[in-house]
Amino acid sequence: QVQLVESGGKLVQVGGSLRLSCAASGRTARTYAMGWFRQAPGKGREFVAAISSSGSTTAYEDSVKGRFTISRDNGKNTAYLQMNSLKSEDTAVYYCAASSRSNYMGSRLSGYDYWGQGTQVTVSS
Repeated sequence: QVQLVESGGKLVQVGGSLRLSCAASGRTARTYAMGWFRQAPGKGREFVAAISSSGSTTAYEDSVKGRFTISRDNGKNTAYLQMNSLKSEDTAVYYCAASSRSNYMGSRLSGYDYWGQGTQVTVSS
């Protein structure tokens, strides 16, 4: 069992930066691949980024490549999403997720076993 708690979401201006954190509890959390997803009002949940359990492999959705960076610190059981050059269309609730497949890089929601409650990111002009 893995519990995930996101933090770091807030109101930020267009062009600004923000770092989200996802704290994982459970003694096997470091063996899970981690992903970030987001859901804007009236839209479905979409993939943002993923990282393997070791941190050696990452994947990104095209619209965030070059602006967002996913990372993890297994000593702290925490995953991060650094978001730079934020745009209004990045406004959404951001969720972290954990997959028991240590190298899972996929965008399918069903590929992830555990989910956090989400943190709101609002990008305002």
